Amino acid sequence: MSQFPYRPEPQQPGWISASTESTLERERAFFRTVYTWMFGGLALTALASLVVVQSPALQQLVVYNRIIPIILMVAEIGLVFYASARLTKLSPGATAAIFIVYSLLTGLTLSVILFVYQMPSIVMAFATASAMFGGMSIYGRVTKRDISGWGSFLIMGVIGIIVASLINLFLKSGPLDMAIASIGVFLFAGLTAYKTQSLKQFAHAGGPQGQTFAIYGALSLYITFINLFLSILRLMGNRR
Repeated sequence: MSQFPYRPEPQQPGWISASTESTLERERAFFRTVYTWMFGGLALTALASLVVVQSPALQQLVVYNRIIPIILMVAEIGLVFYASARLTKLSPGATAAIFIVYSLLTGLTLSVILFVYQMPSIVMAFATASAMFGGMSIYGRVTKRDISGWGSFLIMGVIGIIVASLINLFLKSGPLDMAIASIGVFLFAGLTAYKTQSLKQFAHAGGPQGQTFAIYGALSLYITFINLFLSILRLMGNRR
């Protein structure tokens, strides 16, 4: 079952010339847009995190304040729900603005890991997540197998680890935390392939609608990558 509520009729994307009419070429153009936006979002997130590291005032506001991180996370969740609910009505500009704001807020939220984990661990976790994400995304694009059936199982699994993580806030169990992180790696790796394959149905949407779907797809994959990275960091990261 796809996570995307709308299935557009096959059309030629507005950003593809008349000479590129094959399905494969349209998909390549679409995914170039998706990955470009996704990598741009990751760059903005890294930049926002580094700004916090360089600013004592922001550190006091974001890292050492218990309320602001909660507000930031609620804002991030709100943006995602809004984008999902309004997907077919959003313009490319509005979708891009949501993605940019979300990336910056995530950068502020994730800045705390720079104070908790050693930098070599962060770099290693990011490299590992990048390799896993790349491999699973390629699988999702090239496999002939229909993996839409993974969707319900993976989403239920993500809900399960969210609930378990909330419970562990009170239990503070190290083994449970490691189990959650381990399961998270498999779930978010699977979601990468599932979401990538799901995005292929949007590769033929034309004009502004197609660009909106591409940016939204980038946001969806970006969120999956961030969670994969955090799961790996929790497993292999050395704390300061």
